[in-house]
Amino acid sequence: QVQLVESGGGLVQTGGSLRLSCAASGSSFNLYTMAWFRQVPGKEREFVAAISRSGGSTYYADSVKGRFTISRDSAKNTVDLQMNSLKPEDTAVYYCAAIGGSYYSRSTDQYHYWGQGTQVTVSS
Repeated sequence: QVQLVESGGGLVQTGGSLRLSCAASGSSFNLYTMAWFRQVPGKEREFVAAISRSGGSTYYADSVKGRFTISRDSAKNTVDLQMNSLKPEDTAVYYCAAIGGSYYSRSTDQYHYWGQGTQVTVSS
């Protein structure tokens, strides 16, 4: 098993940047494909980005491509989401998630482990 704890959320103006971090503990970090999702009240949780176990492959939702960057540090057991050029529509609770395998998915039901979430608010 792996435990996930997100940090780094907050309030930022349109066009600003934030960096989210997810710290993993428990089982071997390198066994997990990692991802970020986000959720707005009343809407389904949606895929934001994912990164392979090696870090060599990354995947993004079209809505964040070119603005967000996902990365992982196996020495620190962390996965980060650098968010630039933020827009009000990026406002959401952001969740870190892990799949115990080499594949990735944009579907929430494929992920085995979740963090508690961190709020990101982008003011206009």
